[in-house]
Parts: sequence; structure tokens; C-alpha cells
Amino acid sequence: MSIEIANRFEIDGAAASCERYGNGHINETYLVVSATGTRYILQKINRGVFHDVPALMHNIASVCAYLRAQDPDPRHSMRIVPPRTGGSFLTDEDGAAWRVYDFVEDSICLDAPETPEDFYQSAVAFGTFQRQLAGFPADTLAETIPHFHDTPDRYRLLREAAERDALGRRKLVERELDFALAHEAEGAALANLLARGELPLRVTHNDTKLNNVMLDAVTRKPLCVIDLDTVMPGLAAYDFGDSIRFGASTAAEDERDLSRVTMSLELYETYARGFTSACTTLTKLERETLPLGAKLMTLECGVRFLTDYLVGDTYFRIHRPDHNLDRCRTQFKLVADMESKWSQMQRISAAQ
Repeated sequence: MSIEIANRFEIDGAAASCERYGNGHINETYLVVSATGTRYILQKINRGVFHDVPALMHNIASVCAYLRAQDPDPRHSMRIVPPRTGGSFLTDEDGAAWRVYDFVEDSICLDAPETPEDFYQSAVAFGTFQRQLAGFPADTLAETIPHFHDTPDRYRLLREAAERDALGRRKLVERELDFALAHEAEGAALANLLARGELPLRVTHNDTKLNNVMLDAVTRKPLCVIDLDTVMPGLAAYDFGDSIRFGASTAAEDERDLSRVTMSLELYETYARGFTSACTTLTKLERETLPLGAKLMTLECGVRFLTDYLVGDTYFRIHRPDHNLDRCRTQFKLVADMESKWSQMQRISAAQ
């Protein structure tokens, strides 16, 4: 089936093979090799997550075209391979949505940094992405996942879940719930700055993990940013903060031993240096809010894990009982650790 689908796109020659590829959790991804040896990425888009596929693909196509107009190097931005019938994706007879990208050759993708330099280069990649899109009208993009970084709305959902307590789990998480609610007012700080027009609306990636950066296989320098499904209007601090939340933690996201969970100031400095050196379009206030982005994205993620635990683990995939509660606790421990290092984080950001 997937080979037949691949042949409905404008690939170079007929598809000779099509095999599952990568370890993504949302879309089904395949590596296609044509008869000429040209490689492509074929994806079946998860309509359960992305309900408006035309809007999703409009976002991606618009952003990719804008990036390519600035830098025509084929390895420096993703290129959508159109279906033979035109457009940016096709819908098969069963209603499934498919798309194809050129494969980024001579590249590597890391799930975790092997050296601090890898983390630095991911910061350069996402900072460059922000800078290149600084002139793009962010308000023309659709919200592919509505209210994705709307922290006040995340708190609304948490309160509703706690009040319903459908599974009787609230008694197990009173301490975590108290921590979350004690930070609720601060959680709205970035949203309030945006609402008052004090921060500019930016094109944001919203999933700034290292494995969404393609690095040159030889030089380990960034080539391009991939996985643009969550590209939406947002704030620069969102992308910076999510990178710190995930990449500067000294432990896994689901670590049970909270004594191992801290935020590395060294890694924070490494990422801040790379991001700000590449993203020269940040305003003074945007730079000042980068530490707040790290704290609030971590807080928001913890709130989301806690909410999902209370409603029965319906969003985040779990692999053991209380998995989402473990994840929530690591995020709140990171928030607390950031608070203990707040003045240092601010000094580091101010020095960039």
C-alpha cells in the first residue's frame, strides 16, 4: 500500500522499496527509495492529532517556501514533494492523508546530545529558524493544535480534571496539585505580555528537541529543522524554554529518583549562547524573558502530565502505572530547581 501511495507523488522514478523509518510517535513514517536510488520520506499524517490537514500543510508549505527563498541550499530546509495531482498532500480512498519530503542526505539525527557541542548546535539551529522567519507574518498561520501553549487554558483543564476526579486519583496528588496552583498566576505571565503587545508574535516550532534538527554527518553543524507539524504563531520564549526543559535536565523526563533531577546551569548557558548568537532579531524584552520561558514551559508541561494522570492517561502514552505522575513530578522538581538558580539564569541570559 505504501509503495503504491509513494508512486502517486512526483518522485524520481518508481518506488523500489518503502520501509518504516524512525521512532516518531505521532505520524507513520517510511523511507522510500526509488529505482534511481533517490530517497524520500513518506508520512501518513495522524488525523487523530491534526484534525485540519489542509491548514497543517498550508503552514508547512508556506514556511518551507519562505525559508527556501532565503537559502536555496536543498539541505537547509525541507522540500515537499507534491502529489502528481498537485497540492502538498493527497488523501487516499480510505480518507488517510499522506505527504512526501525529500530525504536530507549526508545527515544525522540525534535523540540525545553526545557532547555539549551537539546541544549548542541545536540551539544555533532553532535560533536560526527564528531569525529566518522573523519577517514572516505569524498571524497568517493556523493553530494546528489549538491552545497548545496557552498556559492559562492548561490550568483551566487541570482545575476541571481535579474537580471531576473521575478516577479518584486526586487524593494521591494533593502535593503536586498544590504546587501547580501556587504557580498559576505566574504561569500566565508570558500570555499577558503577548496580550498587552509587549512581546511580538513569532513563528514558533513548538517541539524544539534535538531530534528535530538534522546535523551534517561530517561537521555536526546544523543543516535544517524538521518536524514542522507544530509550527504555529507563538513566542520566542516558548521554543527556547522547551529546549531547556528537555535538554538541560540532568535526568530523564520520567525519572523516579527526584534527587537526580536538576537543571544544568552549564547546559543552560550553552543553549542560551547558541540560541541568542543565531537569533539576532530578538527584542530586549524577548531576551529578558528567556529564563521565564524555560520555567513556564516546564511548569506547563508538568500541568499537562498531571491533568492527563487525573483524567486517566488519555493523551500521553504510558508504559507503566503512574507514568504520567512520575513525569509530572520531574517537571515540578525542575521548576523548583530553576527557582533556586533564578538569579544565575538571569545573569547568564543577560550576558549573551
